[in-house]
Amino acid sequence: MICPTCKYPMVIVEQDEIELDYCTNCKGVWFDSGELELLLEATELENYRDFLGHMIESSEVTTQEKKHKCPICSRKMKKTHIGTGDELLIDICKNADGLWFDGGEVANLLQLLSGESEKTEQGRVMNFLGDVFKH
Repeated sequence: MICPTCKYPMVIVEQDEIELDYCTNCKGVWFDSGELELLLEATELENYRDFLGHMIESSEVTTQEKKHKCPICSRKMKKTHIGTGDELLIDICKNADGLWFDGGEVANLLQLLSGESEKTEQGRVMNFLGDVFKH
């Protein structure tokens, strides 16, 4: 698969039957449809389903950032903010093929979802995953 941002080939990273496409050049991550749900389910977060539903259904935002093409269907993806503010802007395939996170955005998402749970086992897992995708 080719990175929608920098057009470099991506590598496949697999953990516990969750397969992600990762660009070693720009550090972006592509989640095929259903993969983000699997990752968040594995961390046992309680609120992730509502969060994901809101994220997928959210409206497109106007931004100066260039729209990326979906690496599956090649159509331009919609840009949307997730979270309570404008701190996280991601790309979502309009055909529901998947989600694109620019470098560091997966870490930001995991931090947003983990909230104050840093002292629990779940929080430690979230922090670990955040560190993996931060760089």
